[in-house]
Amino acid sequence: MIDPITAVSFSVYENKGTYALLLGSGVSRAANIPTGWEITLDLVRRVGLLQGANEQADWSIWYQKKFNKEPSYSDLLASLASTPDQRRAILHSYIEPTDLDIKAGRKIATKAHKAIARLVRDGFIRVVVTTNFDRLLESSLREIGIEPTIIKSVDDIEGAVPLTHARCYIVKVHGDYLDTRIKNTEDELKSYSKKLNLILDRIFDEFGLIVCGWSSEWDEALRSAVSRAPSRRYSTYWTARGQLSDAAKDLVASRAARVIEIVGADEFFGVLQSNVETQAAMQGQDPRSIELLISSAKRFLARSEDRIQLEELIGREIRLLSEQLDGSEFDANGTLSDDRIQATVSRYEAVAEPAARLFGILGRFGVGQEYKAVVHAIRNLASSESRSGLIVLNELRSYPARLLLFSYGMGLLKAERYADLFGLFSAAISRDHRTDTTVVESLVAWEGDNKDWWNRLAEFPEHNRKTPLSDHMHSVFEGWSGDYLVFPKKELTILFEGFELLGSLMYIGMTNDEETLDKVVTSSSFDRNYVWAPMGRASWDGQTSRKVFEEWRRADVQAALIAAGFARKSGAYLEKAIKSIENLCGRLRW
Repeated sequence: MIDPITAVSFSVYENKGTYALLLGSGVSRAANIPTGWEITLDLVRRVGLLQGANEQADWSIWYQKKFNKEPSYSDLLASLASTPDQRRAILHSYIEPTDLDIKAGRKIATKAHKAIARLVRDGFIRVVVTTNFDRLLESSLREIGIEPTIIKSVDDIEGAVPLTHARCYIVKVHGDYLDTRIKNTEDELKSYSKKLNLILDRIFDEFGLIVCGWSSEWDEALRSAVSRAPSRRYSTYWTARGQLSDAAKDLVASRAARVIEIVGADEFFGVLQSNVETQAAMQGQDPRSIELLISSAKRFLARSEDRIQLEELIGREIRLLSEQLDGSEFDANGTLSDDRIQATVSRYEAVAEPAARLFGILGRFGVGQEYKAVVHAIRNLASSESRSGLIVLNELRSYPARLLLFSYGMGLLKAERYADLFGLFSAAISRDHRTDTTVVESLVAWEGDNKDWWNRLAEFPEHNRKTPLSDHMHSVFEGWSGDYLVFPKKELTILFEGFELLGSLMYIGMTNDEETLDKVVTSSSFDRNYVWAPMGRASWDGQTSRKVFEEWRRADVQAALIAAGFARKSGAYLEKAIKSIENLCGRLRW
């Protein structure tokens, strides 16, 4: 499944310069420039206090009781200021930053404004229509050397560079806060000049449209301009935080727009610009969404200044995965069958693949900047809570967390990041109504590792695999590890089983003291010469496990493992733990 932001990213990239932006007050909200409704409530508050009212929890309720009608931005401005000049003066204080605002980072260009400016710089966006009075977008453009053509009045239209020749064309349909001809009241917003309508008609007819931060509720003339556009040459994407207004729903229907749920303008335009930039850097590689994700991660990892973008990338993928996992398709009620287990496993793998492959890249090429975010994500996905339904399907809910754990863990192991591996294994996991546990106890020694269930998968028709879960995951990672392994098929097995065995080593260290280990490994009894630990393919794959143990016994690797915290930081303990695992493997192969 391709998420909507990826889809619009491809459209913008493939149709360079053919999308226009329609921006409303929501785009400047992160700059602490208030929306029209927030200005309305503040004006109501100021009026109320001047009339002797006490502070109110909800000033709109006070206004309704006082004046027998809903507070209106247009009515208030018309009542408080009779001329455009006076209305401009009122708005000036809400938009113009003071020295204190600038020091506090308020009323200055946001990440959204800067991302849009970069899209303009690279030629992907050329036209912006906005209802905003502020100059944040203009300042962002000028910071990177672009002087936009700005249409804020009829006079500007007459002397402007033609639309086709402008590098950046900004149409401020309501004017500029420093211009006395700004449009504020309901009457002023009912109609535009003939010349402005002609420009808008051309834009909405010839360009695709990306709408952000605009409710469309108050702007009658702009609604009319959008709805009367005759053609649909390019798509319309309408971003939304929460429910759309009725007016917006009508426009979405009339333009057959695709609605995109967003957290905010900063995140949306940041991701859009990053995705477009990544595609440009890929220079014609297969533009599948996962490949775009992987390329973005590698690019962010290569530059320390992209730390924030990297964290946002991780956060976005985890949010998307979490939302998908909460979907009704993973409901655990109903009837159990082999087909249902197969379908559930396959679906979990499909939704987890992007994040899992991303985590493999982070483990292999990261230097620690991603560690907290990744561990936090794995812990949250693995944390359990009581649910109704079939036991098998409920236990499978933590399968995506196990996939992410193995992917990140193998990346860490490939990079020899042993300290981070130790921290990953020992990270705490919350469990509903039960004692909290750790990653190694919960996801390596996983309660979903039921041999009978996994042997039901269609790939195991004989139903007699010793380690069907481990075997299945190994086959999954054959397709997922090419992002960080030069020879996936040759390298994967030793990396996969090495990670499993490292989990076994960690488990032994957490559950057994050295005296216990010494007692079992020196026992002459074949059935009692080991302590139990979770085991995967290495339990029967002696050729690979011997290579892993040889590696662990190398002086430099042994020193690194002990320094990281494995084997209770003891060389003697490590040797006994290895011996116990060897004995356990021998017992399981018998």
